[in-house]
Amino acid sequence: MPIPQPWTLGALAQACDARLEGDGSLPIRGVGTLEGAQPGDITFLTNPLYRHLLAQTRATAVILGVTEQQATTLPRLVSSNPYLCYARVAQSLFPPKEKPPGVHPSAVIAASAQVAPTAAIGPNVTLGENVRVGEHCIIEAGCVLGDEVQLGAAVHLYPRVVIYDQCVIGARCILHAGVVIGADGFGMARGPEGWVKIPQVGRVLVGADVEIGANTTVDRGAIEDTVIEEGVKLDNQIQVAHNCRIGARTVIAGCTGISGSTHIGRDCRIGGGVGLVGHLQICDGVTVSGFSLITKSITEAGVYTSSIPSQPHRVWMETLANLRALPKWIKTLKALEREWHNRKENSV
Repeated sequence: MPIPQPWTLGALAQACDARLEGDGSLPIRGVGTLEGAQPGDITFLTNPLYRHLLAQTRATAVILGVTEQQATTLPRLVSSNPYLCYARVAQSLFPPKEKPPGVHPSAVIAASAQVAPTAAIGPNVTLGENVRVGEHCIIEAGCVLGDEVQLGAAVHLYPRVVIYDQCVIGARCILHAGVVIGADGFGMARGPEGWVKIPQVGRVLVGADVEIGANTTVDRGAIEDTVIEEGVKLDNQIQVAHNCRIGARTVIAGCTGISGSTHIGRDCRIGGGVGLVGHLQICDGVTVSGFSLITKSITEAGVYTSSIPSQPHRVWMETLANLRALPKWIKTLKALEREWHNRKENSV
């Protein structure tokens, strides 16, 4: 854990636009859960199911919503969005670690690369021809940037990030360890002697303020570019195939697979383990529950779910047997309907 910066409760209230209730001079040194917090920590309550834990918390202060502000006598920060307030408090207490600018002696940088003097280049980094690295970028150990890659200002690449030729990363993006941007998309044509590779000649364009989790992969476009718009947040181990487009501020949880040429709208929320088949259009404001399989385009905002909850094995085997028999039952039901209609007509 990074070492927290010392703050008073009153200073945190001002920094996070929250209302202070109690002694603002109290020092706050860290954060904690309601159960695990220690004196000097600040905790938070966002779910009323955990309200009973307020009575036993050892935290010095609590972040609460407006409807819960009287639930404790502890010093507190009151906010209309307590979880957002907690995020801002944690950012204040644990600011990003700064790295001094400069280039490590083991880095290999092409003569044509342009690296801003305020950038920090770590050990064993490789920068190809005509790479451009913006002001205040941090490129940690073992990263590889291919030819003509562009990084905007204040981009942070954690160790072993690989960015293939000609890809563009917007300002203030964070790419965690093992991310691969711009590998070839899965493009093959069937020939008489096997599969023939189709050159993937597009790029990957990543907008500003995007965060991409560890070991996530984003493939370059087959012809046109793969695009991730500004403010998108991708979790760990996500696959984004060639020619996808992910709209601004959309968030996607881990282990989701997005097939080629799928366009996801803005402000969407995609749960973990979701599968999206190719060439779909997902409109703005869609939420997809975890482990769902999306096989058709979605044209109306809302919540979509296709997963089957777990069951005891015996119950699931019975359900599966019934599902297999469903076509037979449907055929029987239609036959009974026809017979009923015939009898009704004959009785008139």
